[in-house]
Amino acid sequence: MKKPLTGTGVWSSALRNGDPNEIAAADGELESLGYSSLWIPDVGGDVFGAVENLLAATTTATIATGILNLWMHTADETAANHATLTAEHGDRFFVGIGVSHALLIDARIEAGAYRKPLAQTRAFLDALDAAPVPLAVEDRALAALGPKMLELAATRTAGVHPYLVTPEHTQLARAAVGPDALVATEQGVVLETDPERARTIARTNLANYFLLPNYTNNWKRLGFTDDDVATLSDRLVDGLVAWGDVEAIASRVQAHRDAGADHVCIQLIGTPDAPVDVAAFRALAPALTGS
Repeated sequence: MKKPLTGTGVWSSALRNGDPNEIAAADGELESLGYSSLWIPDVGGDVFGAVENLLAATTTATIATGILNLWMHTADETAANHATLTAEHGDRFFVGIGVSHALLIDARIEAGAYRKPLAQTRAFLDALDAAPVPLAVEDRALAALGPKMLELAATRTAGVHPYLVTPEHTQLARAAVGPDALVATEQGVVLETDPERARTIARTNLANYFLLPNYTNNWKRLGFTDDDVATLSDRLVDGLVAWGDVEAIASRVQAHRDAGADHVCIQLIGTPDAPVDVAAFRALAPALTGS
């Protein structure tokens, strides 16, 4: 099966938030800089409208959800919107799907709503297959971290979109899904060479994930200790977030490629939710995209 994503992409909440016209202008420049995909998060709301805005502003870049929250959209809605947007803009909409986190879902829906995440994910994939216009296997991936979700991704989707992981996890993901599946890894980056400042920025961001067991359990599977997690140690920060100059960022991206990633999408940390920090992506482009 042809890999749906290659090269280097951009993962950015700023592409979802803010003024649509400003976002569209940024999209065009990011595409011209050689970034092959633009990824946006989903915590509810009109994610498909945001995808459409990105598709309309670009001509070749893949637009991807990282991730579409399966608790907040039905499978029929997802498949129908994918079919409509693909018909209008070509085969450039890639659906990253995730089961989210109990803390978020129980607060948004009702206490105790989040349960049996693996079964819920399997059921969502079943419903995508059964939709009036099914969402094809090659057009979807899972935000898989642990062994069981990685196995499900390998058998039911094009591959995986791991988030907040190390190159060691990329290697584990590649081994789990096999040589033919997609591994599209997100990598957080801080363009700051001062260690104290860089780690402070990265640590502030990681604190947002500290209460989410999906992530903390995965960090421990990767060899980080309870103390690393509890203190957000330098070791943990340095393992999860690439910081430094352009060369240092490029080195981490290459480490993921060497570990088996087909595609790496970088997320700038420490920048506002909007507008997009195009200047930083412009500075990184020669090393990451060859532009």
